Amino acid sequence: MTISFNQIPINLRVPGVYVEFDNSKAVKGLVGMPYRALLVGQRLAAGTVAALVPTRISSADQAREYFGQGSMLAQSAEAWFANNRFTETWAIALDDNAAGAFAAGTVTITGTASETGTLNLYVGGRQVQVAVASGTLQAATATALAAAINAVADLPVTAAVDGVITNQVNITARHKGEAGNDIDLRLNYYLGQKTPAGLTVAIVAMAAGTANPALAALITAMGDEWFNIIALPYTDAASLTALESELDDRWGPMRPIEGHAFAAAVGSQATLSTLGDTRNSPHVSIMATNSSPTTTWEFSAAVAAVVAYYANIDPARPFQTLVLKGVMAPKMTDRFTMEERNLLLYDGISTFVVDAGGTCRIERMVTTYRLNAFGTADPSYLDVNTMLTLGYLRYTFRARFAQKFPRHKLADDGTRFGAGQAVLTPKIAKAECFAIFRQWEDAALVENFDDFKANIIVERNTTDVNRLDIYLPPDLVNQLRVTAAQVGFRL
Repeated sequence: MTISFNQIPINLRVPGVYVEFDNSKAVKGLVGMPYRALLVGQRLAAGTVAALVPTRISSADQAREYFGQGSMLAQSAEAWFANNRFTETWAIALDDNAAGAFAAGTVTITGTASETGTLNLYVGGRQVQVAVASGTLQAATATALAAAINAVADLPVTAAVDGVITNQVNITARHKGEAGNDIDLRLNYYLGQKTPAGLTVAIVAMAAGTANPALAALITAMGDEWFNIIALPYTDAASLTALESELDDRWGPMRPIEGHAFAAAVGSQATLSTLGDTRNSPHVSIMATNSSPTTTWEFSAAVAAVVAYYANIDPARPFQTLVLKGVMAPKMTDRFTMEERNLLLYDGISTFVVDAGGTCRIERMVTTYRLNAFGTADPSYLDVNTMLTLGYLRYTFRARFAQKFPRHKLADDGTRFGAGQAVLTPKIAKAECFAIFRQWEDAALVENFDDFKANIIVERNTTDVNRLDIYLPPDLVNQLRVTAAQVGFRL
């Protein structure tokens, strides 16, 4: 008997026809890689889900119920679902750091309105409007503005008229932490909006927020659950270091549940370049928001959502030109120049551009990895596509061998055995590697089969006879980033 049965015993004497099923050869093409995303952020006490509980979410309304309307996590979910409703999405909420402080700013109104109009204040990119009648005094306008801010439950702040300066509205972030310092306050974002005559509005930017939540408990709560894409609302050194270390471990061979984190940071080109120069991880990307009114946590959630959606379709296809829905563009005078964006990309900071219609589009998604262990420039893990493609290749390779050779015996090449025996030899394994490479090639994930064939190594381990060692040298397909041409004209 040469067939290796999986379930039918060899010692059957009871008459009958016994049939078992074997699915090891059922899947012929590449398996689809299921994507799971994780949104991280702070919750409010009104939320029904406790902190550090992994929770699957399917809508922004659900996130508001679970984590509190106006919470960082609910706002991140709104940005996520505006860009991606297909990826399986989870969230882990964090409580404020007890040692932290709330970011705060002010809006001071001076004068008496001499015309009827509308006061347009934008808080973290969300509009607050106040009707102002001619003759309205500054204190009354301040009172109306504070009430209008508090009436918008989705705002990341609360407001109150100052107890002494009656024409001043004090703005306070809903959460403690450094992230609150980046909440944008501004007037009249859109063309045609103007402050009613007679009124002067002075804004003091949000500041003094300290201590984002520590991420150690978050990492523990993640356990060994696989999250391919993570939307991270923080860019402080402690948060980035903690998550970089966890993701580095997840990418390792013993714990192949790799993931990639996306964050966003506001600031000048110099400030963002300095941030990029302090990081060096292939598993984290930081998008430069420039001076977009959108909060950094909503910006990072939008970027992560777009990458998750399109990478699941094709991890090797570049993300340039993809729209970031719901993200507000910086003013034209504030946008980075091409030269500044080029410098940021060399510092490991991702960039976006704004089209003629004011829509924000991804320009290039890079990781913060820049230098190898010797401190020299190393572009091997520069692009996010490289990491996502490697993750997919590993997943499909592992799935193929686990599917086709789940309980096989291992023998040397040239061993004679029956045709139906569950035996794997280095030669058979190499042929399977060639077959999967061709399928990767068909999917335009790799190129140069001849090089792969010449450099692959498949052999039994000399120390452990039960172990098969394989060296795979795939040449990853690249992305069209730059097209250069010279016009040698003639007169």
